[in-house]
Amino acid sequence: MNWSVTCAVVIPCCNEEASIAGLVQEVRRHLHVVIVVDDGSTDQTVAQATGAGAEVVRLGQNLGKGAAIKAGVEAALRHHCAWIVTMDGDGQHRPEDTQAFLRCAEETSASLIVGNRLHCAQAIPWLRRVVNRWMSRRISERAGQCLPDSQCGFRLINLEAWAALRLETSHFEIESEMLLAFVQAGYRVEFVPIQVIPQGRRSRIRPVVDTWRWLRWWRRARRS
Repeated sequence: MNWSVTCAVVIPCCNEEASIAGLVQEVRRHLHVVIVVDDGSTDQTVAQATGAGAEVVRLGQNLGKGAAIKAGVEAALRHHCAWIVTMDGDGQHRPEDTQAFLRCAEETSASLIVGNRLHCAQAIPWLRRVVNRWMSRRISERAGQCLPDSQCGFRLINLEAWAALRLETSHFEIESEMLLAFVQAGYRVEFVPIQVIPQGRRSRIRPVVDTWRWLRWWRRARRS
């Protein structure tokens, strides 16, 4: 498969001026179409991403990671792409790991491939690691299969399968909703081990607000 033609990279981000240019430059060594979705940044993220060769989609205000990914999907479809790779904009993911996702898709025909960071979990802050494992266990029980890293933002997504799903969330809970939706719709989901680059700054996740949103989504998901 000619992935350079059929796959775009979508990077949702907010205020990532310190990392976005280098990330875009590295990603473009693996896939040519890189779409940065600016989720209401107030720094130089847009200028840095544009200068590094990315197409930038601006949301105008902070709407959340889920909304940014959805905007990135629309932009990728305008390029006639059949797949997207999503990555976080803070530089925690290694672009060279993209090749593992592409190989997995070719070998397994999975529609969703998710990065698994937990083989090197020490690189993830302790609290996020505990919360991730708890959420992953809940979603695995609901899905009826092991989903080891439900919160990883490094993913390869088939857009035909994506279009068949109804995804309603607009913030960080999109990752859990997406994963469960793919499984429940009968699409094959695979995980590939990835490396994690430890970050020196605080996560964009807001523990109280984002956990509340996730729990609200989870209550709805359990009733469906």
